[in-house]
Amino acid sequence: MEIKVPQLGESVAEATVAKWFKTVGEAVERDEPIVELETDKVTLEVPAAADGTLESISVQEGTEVEVGAVLGVIGDGAAAPAPAPAETKAVEEKAETSEAAPTREPAGTDISLSPSVRKMVDEGKIDPSKISGTGKGGRLTKGDVQAHLDGEQAPAPAKPQASVTAAKPITSDERGEERVPMTRLRKRIAERLKEAQNTAAMLTTFNEVDMTNVMAARKKYQEDFQKKHGVKLGFMSFFAKACIAALKELPAVNATIDGDDIVYRNFVDLGVAVGTEQGLVVPVLRDADGKSFADIEKEIGELGKRARDGNLSMDELTGGTFTITNGGVYGSLMSTPILNPPQSGILGMHKIQPRPIAVGDAVEIRPMMYLALSYDHRIIDGSEAVTFLVRVKECIEEPDRILLGL
Repeated sequence: MEIKVPQLGESVAEATVAKWFKTVGEAVERDEPIVELETDKVTLEVPAAADGTLESISVQEGTEVEVGAVLGVIGDGAAAPAPAPAETKAVEEKAETSEAAPTREPAGTDISLSPSVRKMVDEGKIDPSKISGTGKGGRLTKGDVQAHLDGEQAPAPAKPQASVTAAKPITSDERGEERVPMTRLRKRIAERLKEAQNTAAMLTTFNEVDMTNVMAARKKYQEDFQKKHGVKLGFMSFFAKACIAALKELPAVNATIDGDDIVYRNFVDLGVAVGTEQGLVVPVLRDADGKSFADIEKEIGELGKRARDGNLSMDELTGGTFTITNGGVYGSLMSTPILNPPQSGILGMHKIQPRPIAVGDAVEIRPMMYLALSYDHRIIDGSEAVTFLVRVKECIEEPDRILLGL
């Protein structure tokens, strides 16, 4: 039975083979993950469609594949049983001379190496007995030889990484400049950011918001909220609710351009940007306009966790109508967020900074946050963008407006 690249989701046609979980000859069970693929949006596992043995691997790690491509073959039957105790010695002796399983020998003896390692040793005119092996049983690997050629000790073996970018970088000069391939996700991020700049008439408008009342509300109700709903009351739910209220008043910010048409949405699928080790991803909170504070907090928490674990589905990353990104968690005081195509608006939150503010005839120190709305000027007028940001500001400074629908 062939193992094929499955459908990868909307507008995704290619993937990279990130990691094989099984080796040729190993037994596999139905629905057991066999290979991991990395797309420009998510990392996904391909399960076995039936019980059997991994008969062959057609595509190696790091190779780009298209939907429907054959990755390998699962054959009938189980893996070869483990040898009986009496046979162990004979099996081990045979393995010592096996081309696929070389072992380390004391200096001065003939060392059995795999063909690829032997080629590197011969071409580099290296004495293999002088290299410390990090493979199983102290065997030499290609990485060990490459490290020796680079004049450095090979690192201790590490757990397999989900991304092919974990491969050893190419050292360009003696000062340590390194060149590594971009991950598919990073390449896609770069493409989409450039696409936003090239296609949208993008502008950014700013405002500032006094966080005093929201912080007071969180402090007052945090304990009761957490006891009842099992989740903390965060700032994100307040901003989500504030944006939803503003989007209902100014539907152009929730719309998109499709050719010569403007598509208005009567719903809000809210994207919430999440930073991960692989890059920035934007999981989507479906029908956010019909959810409570608790629902929003729970779903944002779950989506964020799955994003960091690399377990988001393709559907959870597509189809958003508006996005919120919070650079404040990294200490950003002000920035200009870039649109997430084909969306027409994105709200940037920032660090809460105590600043002197005029309150009536007095000057007080208040917790202030700069807000930024980047928008597509082709569909959103400047007055609409400013009004949108003012509505968000009003809802945050007077949270009762959200509850009362004002």
